Amino acid sequence: MKRKLPAAVSILIALVLGIVIGYMIFVSYPDKKTATQIAGYISIMSDVFLRLIKMLIGPLVFSTLVVGIAHMGDAASVGRVFAKALGWFITASLVSLVLGLFLANLLQPGHNLGLPLPDIGSSANLATSKFTLKDFVSHLVPKSFAEAMANNEILQIVVFSMFFGVALAALGEKGKTLVAAIDELAHVMLTITGYVMKLAPLAVLCAMAATVAVNGLEILLKFAVFMGDFYIGLILLWGVLILAGFLILGPRVFRLLVLIKEAFMLSFATASSEAAYPKIIDALDRFGVKRKISSFVMPMGYSFNLDGSMMYCTFATLFIAQAYGIELSLGTQVTMLLILMLTSKGMAGVPRASLVVIAATLNQFNIPEAGLLLILGVDTFLDMGRSATNAVGNSIATAAVAKWEGELLPPAEAEANERRIEAGAVAAAA
Repeated sequence: MKRKLPAAVSILIALVLGIVIGYMIFVSYPDKKTATQIAGYISIMSDVFLRLIKMLIGPLVFSTLVVGIAHMGDAASVGRVFAKALGWFITASLVSLVLGLFLANLLQPGHNLGLPLPDIGSSANLATSKFTLKDFVSHLVPKSFAEAMANNEILQIVVFSMFFGVALAALGEKGKTLVAAIDELAHVMLTITGYVMKLAPLAVLCAMAATVAVNGLEILLKFAVFMGDFYIGLILLWGVLILAGFLILGPRVFRLLVLIKEAFMLSFATASSEAAYPKIIDALDRFGVKRKISSFVMPMGYSFNLDGSMMYCTFATLFIAQAYGIELSLGTQVTMLLILMLTSKGMAGVPRASLVVIAATLNQFNIPEAGLLLILGVDTFLDMGRSATNAVGNSIATAAVAKWEGELLPPAEAEANERRIEAGAVAAAA
């Protein structure tokens, strides 16, 4: 029997090939306008892949979350899981923001930059008004479930699904038929996800080729110190998250990291946390997390637990302040951190959300917004690390909540469950 190449290896090979192809285009077409046009055609496949993923997210979140809540049985259980998940998310967010603040002060990446600074009057043309607490709370509740699904507003879908799931559970026997139907919908969406994921290596290749074709690799050398410092921070954050997972899950946390490697690489290569969502759900199933926990905690995590993005907010804001020679007192930095704790919770579903949050923060503290133009060129490369970190953070958070709730299968049962999932996947592919 011919041995199939592991999906994670396929994605890694595609990543390397994409860099090579992109650099060849960059060298062959020095005119940036021409290179951008070519990159636009190349990126069609990656754009289609991400649109297919977005097509799945809404129905997948709704169906898995409603079934999960219905199986919990009562509103008290839902509230308990919600409180535990939110406690983890707030703690992880605070740690991420503090780590970014500490490293920016320690490493001083903005000092002696050696690059021309954008004119203070320049604008990055990013809308910042939407990041107020009032607007976030108003945005939390959907005006229409259909509108929330159409716009892929994950947080609004979660709110509606929580009400729907609790009401369905309250119906008892009367609601079992509908629960079964929605459960079948979830299985259909996961089967479609399997088909879409076959395109992942090609999408990764195209995404990476398009990025490198326009920017080249030289831009990484110009920002080597800034990017190096940021990735050092991400590695430290991974260490903190894994340590927290180890304290709760024990050595099993390393098994979880093995299972999410494909999701990690997919989110890194596409610079999209959403691209990894279905793969993380599958990995958590194999790890032994019961679906009623993963389908509830994961969508919440995509709104409240963007650890990599949180760290970037404080790190990049201080980098820009340092580049312009602006000294911020410790009290000002703490105030900035607390504001970011609130405003960053509106990130989900907003394109280039980290940059928008940073722009809003710069305005509030009289730091030139033009500083964002410094990092726009390398933001895609930074977004890869942020997205991959978000995937790691949400996976560990979900497994930890499952452990606290007693909804994590013992290792032997989890292995047997993984074999059943694998057998089902093989049967579906046959």
